[in-house]
Amino acid sequence: MKKILKKINFPAYLFRITHTFITKNKGRTFRQKIFSLLHPTPTSGELHHQIDNLIMLSVLASVVSIILETVPEIHQVLADVFYAIEWSTVAIFSLEYVARVYACCELEKYQHPLTGRLRYMSTVSALIDLLAIFPFFVGLFLHETFDLRFLRVFRLSRLLKLTRYTGTLNTMYKAIHRERRVLFAAAFMMVLLVILTASLGYEFEHDAQPDKFDTIPAAMYWAVITLASVGYGDLTPITPLGRAMTVGISLIGIGIFAIPAGLMASAFTDQLRIDREAFENEFREAITKGKLTTQDRQALEAEAERLHLSIEDVDRITDKVKQEMIAAGNTLPEGITPEVLLEKYRQQVSHLRVFCLNLQDKQIESLLNDPRLSTPLERELWALIKQHASRSL
Repeated sequence: MKKILKKINFPAYLFRITHTFITKNKGRTFRQKIFSLLHPTPTSGELHHQIDNLIMLSVLASVVSIILETVPEIHQVLADVFYAIEWSTVAIFSLEYVARVYACCELEKYQHPLTGRLRYMSTVSALIDLLAIFPFFVGLFLHETFDLRFLRVFRLSRLLKLTRYTGTLNTMYKAIHRERRVLFAAAFMMVLLVILTASLGYEFEHDAQPDKFDTIPAAMYWAVITLASVGYGDLTPITPLGRAMTVGISLIGIGIFAIPAGLMASAFTDQLRIDREAFENEFREAITKGKLTTQDRQALEAEAERLHLSIEDVDRITDKVKQEMIAAGNTLPEGITPEVLLEKYRQQVSHLRVFCLNLQDKQIESLLNDPRLSTPLERELWALIKQHASRSL
């Protein structure tokens, strides 16, 4: 590890990216600098990515320590290490939360110093950040009054902080929302089948096993594990009718319970395709503007990262869009023939000719010297129209 750090020369690298950040943000306010550290902006630089990496590493270290400290043998040896990890990670998460609340006013929808920050603190991402540190401080101040060992489970919610650095959950949410009606229909069929199976199981097995199939709600447990093809074996029918029904229900359950999984897989794939097509359209729109600005390039890079596109995928989409635009520039629009274009050109020239007839020579000369006529072809066209207009007189 020391050889790797020596090879990378981490202190020099950290100094370089910090110096670059300070240079790019020279003259900006402190709040703008904090915002650039926590959000991708044209002045964020590499330091922003390293802060993101530090937060993600802290989340993983915290979650691993929470899991390992439940093992008595490990906790007995590494108790001090776990304590140090908890304090250091909570310090990082607390500083991040305060900084995000402080700098959120740089966003247009949170501009107001008070109400804007309150609106940001009520967002899902801010609540997740608060939940990551809340159990620690509650346990710190109230551990002598209440038994707060159950808060250990809530500390694992720090894993949700990683959702800020990936667009997978956002894609999943959009897929579920788009297919919500179909998923609701599948869920309704599953609930209906569970109730029907539990009712039949109760009727067939109640007399033979009154301790296990005593009520229909109790039989629902058996119905779910049977339809889901899990079959723990702790609750099984013993009557001939019950076993025959179990065989049929198990076969039906394979198809019924597989519907939501198939729907979700298909919806997720379609949503990724839609998002990638939207990325292509964004890139196409940015290209049509001319030269890509820093903001355009940064937005496209962020979108590509959210869609988990590799460099090869981005290059392939770039080449595809450029080829489409080149091909579109070398062909006439649909339904437009050269004859139609020529006729439109003649009409425009005729209108300009009439326009020149109503102008004085000085006005025409000023038009010919207009810098907006940037090409020789435009100036030549005006000169020919002027000449033709004078001959007509």
